[in-house]
Amino acid sequence: MNPKHSKIEALKQIALDAGAIVREGYFANKTITHKGTVDLVTQYDVATEQFILPRLAQLFPEYTLVGEESHQGNYDNAFERVIYIDPIDGTTNFIHGVPHVAVSIGVYERGIGVMGVVYNPILDELFWAVAGAGAYLTLNDTTTRLQVSAQSELQQSLIATGFPYSKVNQGEAFEWVLAGMRQILPNCRDIRRLGSAALDLCYVARGTFDGYYEIALKPWDYAAGVLIAQEAGALITDVHGALIEFSNNSVIAANSQIHAQILTALHPV
Repeated sequence: MNPKHSKIEALKQIALDAGAIVREGYFANKTITHKGTVDLVTQYDVATEQFILPRLAQLFPEYTLVGEESHQGNYDNAFERVIYIDPIDGTTNFIHGVPHVAVSIGVYERGIGVMGVVYNPILDELFWAVAGAGAYLTLNDTTTRLQVSAQSELQQSLIATGFPYSKVNQGEAFEWVLAGMRQILPNCRDIRRLGSAALDLCYVARGTFDGYYEIALKPWDYAAGVLIAQEAGALITDVHGALIEFSNNSVIAANSQIHAQILTALHPV
């Protein structure tokens, strides 16, 4: 393995240790504040990110660190080397006791994923990938290599998606989501909206979901998950079929056949 990828074990340990903070908070009383009308943050989001940042700075001193709770200014493809951190992806789930939450850390160089870790500390699912070396799930002390679903028919597929925070304003993104549901829902087995982009992408990698699409994302939402899904065989583009750039803020992830059918269904949207 390339020496720069030898840091994956340390990165996994950071996610595991951060997950212990999340797990403690999941079962505790929480102080909730609002970043927007429905965009929530707890003291555990902040504490987890504050735990992660200095450890990443020590492990990757040459990288810019962009965390959900501490970022300032630009956070798209402008950085030569960058790590995107979401301390708790799925904060609303975290607050309400829904065990679909994750620590997400994605390492990128010149817009290309190098390694990524997504850890659900409630279910103890550790997803991770290194570019060119595959994607893996460590669960119950067993590590297995991930492979996307072989499903070829959208009509037989379970598809995941998400809703933007801007839905409360019922603007352009809200209308896009409704139009997309009208196109996808009648043409697939069913749709799931579980509330964590990072885990949705990992579940595509695992073959649990046959595909996933979403708009209005931030880089920390899906940087790690995109690499994990890609290393498991997923085709990854934005919702217009273009290569992923974090300034595009959208994603489709699936095997090539389901991806094409999702893209075709969304094309009129």
